[in-house]
Amino acid sequence: MTPTTGAAADITALLGLLREYLSPTPPQLSLPPGAFATTELYELEREKIFRQGWILVAHTDQLAAPGDYLALDIAGEQVLVTRGRDDLLHAVSPVCRHRLMPLVEPGEGHTQDLTCPYHLWRYDLDGRLIAATHMRGNTAFDPTSCRLPGFAVEEWHGFVFVSLAADPEPLAPHLSVVEEEMTNYRLDDMVQVYSWTEDWHCNWKVAVENTHENYHAIGFHPETVRPLMTGGIDMDVHVDTPLVTRLLTPAGQPMETLVLPLTPDERKVLYSFRVFPCASVATFGETIAWLSFIPVSADRTVVRGGAVMPRQLVEQAGAENIRPPLAEFTERVNEEDRRGLEAVQRAVGSRYAARGHLSPKEPGVLAFYRSLAHALTR
Repeated sequence: MTPTTGAAADITALLGLLREYLSPTPPQLSLPPGAFATTELYELEREKIFRQGWILVAHTDQLAAPGDYLALDIAGEQVLVTRGRDDLLHAVSPVCRHRLMPLVEPGEGHTQDLTCPYHLWRYDLDGRLIAATHMRGNTAFDPTSCRLPGFAVEEWHGFVFVSLAADPEPLAPHLSVVEEEMTNYRLDDMVQVYSWTEDWHCNWKVAVENTHENYHAIGFHPETVRPLMTGGIDMDVHVDTPLVTRLLTPAGQPMETLVLPLTPDERKVLYSFRVFPCASVATFGETIAWLSFIPVSADRTVVRGGAVMPRQLVEQAGAENIRPPLAEFTERVNEEDRRGLEAVQRAVGSRYAARGHLSPKEPGVLAFYRSLAHALTR
């Protein structure tokens, strides 16, 4: 048998270290630096994680009317999400079946149909071919069997998820505990008041592990996020399934609510949850922020996010009054995270980079590592 050498040996070693996080007593150590920079591991993640899992891509308000669409890249796969004429969400490949031309540019927009700019083939919003110009002379071409390949799409209380898997396991059952515990947040009556997309030059795991702890608030966010944590930076971690982890932060000073019927106990907790691999949803009183860290390469991540609030509150205060201060605060926090995490990514290549000992303030990070190990080594 040929010995395992080079990149294959590196991956084998990394997977061996990852398996240790599945132990009842996992190592209280950070991931090896190679986990954030190895192209071969990233390729494995694309195959076993991002082509299998559920990826949070938008809030339903971004796809409210028939013809609204969102085009994005998920770990190298182009995806188009539309609101069809049937008022349902559809996710398809936006690559024309003729000569591989993308039907739309990345981003959000509105259209009556999907017309290829190359040779003017047209598709309906659900991916069905409407017209193929000058193709009648090709007797081998069957327009009835030509359509854009589809992906699974699932909407959970306004949050839109896409899966690239051929037959993915439904997401909603994994969120049953979250759904019950967030009843008083009335997610179905939330409206999005602000959204953003940013490009961060760091590995997706650097960004995701950062969302699994409050420890960094004392360094990255001393004047922004840290003052909101009046009860301290500890997290109460609950792993429901390999996909869903709840992270609860005690609020020393109960949050004030004007619309939501939160109980006294609910007002004492900053409630949040994570959906593996890259989704984060966190409450700050009557504002709920969502984030999704979608990789483009081993060292580049597109960050999609938004903030939703109760419809009644937005109608009373006016979105035009709520949005500017919310956008200013969000952009400041994002810049603090981006600047710090890009510095971490630059340090990954240092010859002195090594695994670090985790703090008791970071149990959520270990929960993320366990989900990562489960996905990559199962």
